[in-house]
Amino acid sequence: MGIDFTVFKGSSNGDVVQAKGHRDLKPTEVAIKISHCGVCGTDEHFRHADQGLGHEGVGTITEVGSMVPTLSEFRVGDRVGMSWFQKVCGYCDGCVSGHQQQCVNRIEFGTGNHDQGCFGTAVAWDISCLYKVPDEIESEYAGPLMCGGATVWSPLRDFGVKAGARVGVLGVGGLGHLAIQFASKMGMEVVVFSGTESKRQQALGLGASEFYVSGGPGSLDKVKEIEVLLVTASMLPDMKVYLPVMAFGALLFPLTVSTEILQVSPMDLIGKSLTVVGTGTASTASMRAMLRFAAKQGVRPIIEKYPMTLEGVQEAMARLREGKVRYRGVLVAP
Repeated sequence: MGIDFTVFKGSSNGDVVQAKGHRDLKPTEVAIKISHCGVCGTDEHFRHADQGLGHEGVGTITEVGSMVPTLSEFRVGDRVGMSWFQKVCGYCDGCVSGHQQQCVNRIEFGTGNHDQGCFGTAVAWDISCLYKVPDEIESEYAGPLMCGGATVWSPLRDFGVKAGARVGVLGVGGLGHLAIQFASKMGMEVVVFSGTESKRQQALGLGASEFYVSGGPGSLDKVKEIEVLLVTASMLPDMKVYLPVMAFGALLFPLTVSTEILQVSPMDLIGKSLTVVGTGTASTASMRAMLRFAAKQGVRPIIEKYPMTLEGVQEAMARLREGKVRYRGVLVAP
C-alpha cells in the first residue's frame, strides 16, 4: 500500500522547506505515523543539505512489511521511537558482537534516505533500528531520549562506570541536564561545571551533588578529583581548566559534536593515565536498557513544544541556533 508523507527538509541556502514524498515498504520496514520529534543540535548540521531533517522521532506503526511479523515483535499499533541510525546489517563484526552502532554497513541520518525524516508526518523505517517506547514515557518526552538521552547514557552504562563514582558533567544544556539525571539515578556522585551561576539550583534539583562555576585555569583548585568527565557543552572547553581535577585513570568523554580540536597533549594523558573515549549513540541492547531505566526511574527531558508545521520547525531551529531552548525542543504533530 505504501505511505504518502510531508517532510521538512534542509536546503542549499539553509532555509527549512516543506516537501512531499511517497514510500513503498520494503520487507523489513514498517510505516510509522509521526506524533513527536525532538529537535537535536545535530539537525542544525544538515540545515544546508537537501534532506529530511529530524532523527528523534516517535510515532505509531500503521503498516508492516512482509517479513516483519516473522523477524520481530513489531505490530500495527505499537508506539515506537527512532534515532540516528536507520538500518544496520546484522552480520558484520560490529553487529554480531552487540555493537550495532559500529556497523560498517549502517545507514544513518545524513548518509541515506534523504527523502524522509522525522520532521514530518510519516516515515518508512527498518526494524533493525526501531525501539518500543515504554508505556510510562509520554511521547513528548520520548523523542529527546532517543538521541540525546542515549548519547549521555552510553558512556555511563556501556563503559562500566560504577555507582559511587564521581562523574563530572560539563554544561547544563540539552545533553547535560539528561546526563545529571541518569548519573544521579544510577547512584553516581554528580559534579556539575557551568560557566554561569544561574543554573545552580536547576542542576541541584536534577540530582547534582556539587556545582561549580568554572573560569580560567585554577578556578577549580578546591574541587575533589573526578573519575569521569562528560563534556556536554555546546562548545569545546579549555581542558587546562579541567585536567587538574581529573583523577588518575579517569575517563574523558567529549560528547559535543564538533570538528574543532580538543586540546589535550600526550603528556596530559600520560601524566594521569587518562583515557579519551569517542562514543556516539548506543547499541540496540543499551538503547532498550536506557528506555527501561528512564521509564522506571523518572528520567525525563525538560522540553519546549512547537507545532510540526513549517513555521513551527523554523522557530524551533532558530531558537536552537540562538541557544535559547531550555533544554530540548519537541515538535508535536497537529
